[in-house]
This record gives sequence, structure tokens and C-alpha cells, in this order.
Amino acid sequence: MAITSLITKWRAWRAARAAGSETRRPPKDFHLDQQREGAFDARERGLRTVPLARIVGSVGRYQDFDERFRFKGGAPSERLQRIQQAMRQGKVLPPVRLYQIKDEYYVLDGNHRIAAAKQLGHDDILAHIVELVPSKDTLENLIFRERADFADRTGLSADIRMTEVGQYDHLMAQIEQHRRHLAATQAAAVDTGTAAQDWYRTIYRPLCRIIHQAGLMRSFPGRSEADLYAYISRYQWQEGRPRHYGLEIDRLIPQDMEAFRTMMADCKQSNEYPEMRRTITAFVLMNVQGKHEFKIMEKLFELPEIEEIHSVHGDIDLLVKVVLHRDLLTSDAEVISHFVTERIRLIQGVNTTKTLIPGYSKVKGAPSEAGGGE
Repeated sequence: MAITSLITKWRAWRAARAAGSETRRPPKDFHLDQQREGAFDARERGLRTVPLARIVGSVGRYQDFDERFRFKGGAPSERLQRIQQAMRQGKVLPPVRLYQIKDEYYVLDGNHRIAAAKQLGHDDILAHIVELVPSKDTLENLIFRERADFADRTGLSADIRMTEVGQYDHLMAQIEQHRRHLAATQAAAVDTGTAAQDWYRTIYRPLCRIIHQAGLMRSFPGRSEADLYAYISRYQWQEGRPRHYGLEIDRLIPQDMEAFRTMMADCKQSNEYPEMRRTITAFVLMNVQGKHEFKIMEKLFELPEIEEIHSVHGDIDLLVKVVLHRDLLTSDAEVISHFVTERIRLIQGVNTTKTLIPGYSKVKGAPSEAGGGE
């Protein structure tokens, strides 16, 4: 009996030790990765929303957490518990500060906030980013440096990713052409940053949306949306060598970039291409100040896009059903984000919101099954 008990205890100790070794494994060491990539050229990237899954290490406290940003000691600290409580209550916390090397992020300030967000199951976090551009002469690093230079020259924060060297030069040529066009039509000076923002909003994103809607990415495995944009636009607009991508796409892509921009602007204001318009249903979970709850409900109910409002008990205060419509050029996420930010979040007394987009739905009494966002 004593031997059996001893064996049981030994097995439990070995299992605990194995589990403990997994828990004690630290996140990635920023300084080692920085040295390995030769990433010392710093570029300010401002405020961005960063997926928590891409935050893989810490600059100064990597030995205090495991790879999932859990405290090695097991029990959470009082500070971590206070931050988790603040997050549950929807309080606004300052953005964390991160270093970026390629597609991975390392915590400079905000380890507890990131640990709390990960443990609460959040998907992303607001962060101030400093990108450290790798200097080692690999193909991957050459592309990353070109992307960093493109971001510096244009001021664009959008994630435009190429898989070939030299492709960002084609985009810069388009932006410069568009800058001259804007300056001529407005009879005023236009800087590169302004032209880049307008190019991204009225030319790049519309064509990428058409590429996405047509399902062209399935025919180009291993390539990015930006790659396909560069390929189509280069041959269509810069070299005058059109390609046949399908009847509908050929009709939407004239052989002049500014003509395409005009066509897309007209499309947004007309009822053309109804097959590419859709209805979006979303549910917004809201935490509000109690003294403003009924006034907020009244203001929300005045918005034609809102079909239902429910005051509920539990972790949230209001449940709102929103029905929106998007055109050919705008994604579901963009339409929903703009509506929530500009129409809901600005109402006095609204603390926090969380948006849910149904993927597949069945509604009793409805003429057909309803789907949510893509």
C-alpha cells in the first residue's frame, strides 16, 4: 500500500513538473529576435489595433510571464485583477506600447493590460507602434523594407502586403499620377500624403473589393490581394495591355485609372449593379451610464437603421439589432464600423460597445434564411 501510494505521488509530481515547465516557458525574447533580424531602424507607426495573437514577446519582462502572458507564479497579481475588472466594466485604458518586427509584436509598456485582455478572451488591443525594420539581406526582409519605405512616403497605415520585390514602386507611380490629376482638377497644390489617402479610398480599395467579390484570389494561391491589384492595374492602366478577367470585371475596369475612379464614384450614388449590394444585420451589445439609459434608447430608436432595442440584465445593458446596407465598394466591416462609431458611440452616456455579426441564421416566419456579414 505504501509503495502504491509512493508511485501515485511520484506520478503526480512528474505531471505537475511537466505542467509547470510548460507554464514557465517565457514569451519570445525581444532582444534576441532584434539581434537575429538586425532590426534597429525605428519607424513610428502611430496608433493601430493589433491582434493579440501577434503579440509574442516582451521587451523587459519576458521572464515574468509564460508564452500566453500568464503570470509564472500562478495566481494573478492585484494589479492584473484591477485591470481585468476595469476591462469588464468597459473603462477606457491607455493604449499599450509595442515594438513591431515583421508581423510580430513585443511589449514595451502594458504587459498587464495585454495579459488581462488575453485572459478575458479579447481579440485585439489598441497600441502605439514603433516598427523596427530588419536589415538582413533576405528576400523577405527586402520586401519588408520596401513596405516600410512605402508607408513612410505615403503616410498610409493600411496593411498593403506584396510578395515580390519592386512592386511598391508601381503603387508609388500611381499615387504620383493621381496627385498630379488632383492638383490639376482642384487648381491647387496636393501633397503626396493627401493623394495617397484619396488613391487608397477611391481607387485601391474599390478595385480590391472587385477582386474579392469576383473570387479571383482562389486562382492565385500564395499571392496577396495587393499583388493582384498591382498586376491588374499595371497592365490595365500603365501599360495598356488589358486582361480578360470575366465580363462583369472587364465592364468595371476601364483602361484609365481616373476613369475607373469616376465610374466607382458614380456607382456608389446609383442603383447600378444591384447584385453586388447587400443587407447587413448586426447586433450591438452596449454598456451605458444608468442615468442616461432611457434617453439613449430613445435616441437609438430614432435611427432608421435600428430595428430593435432591448434593455437586458447581466454584463451588458442594451442589446440593439441594426440593419444596414452597403454598396459595391465598401466591406461589411467598414459599413458597420462607421455606423457604430459615428452614430452610436457619439451618443452621450455610451461607455462601450461590442458588435456581433451573424454568419448563418435561421429566422422563423422569414421568407428565406438570413446571413450576416462575410
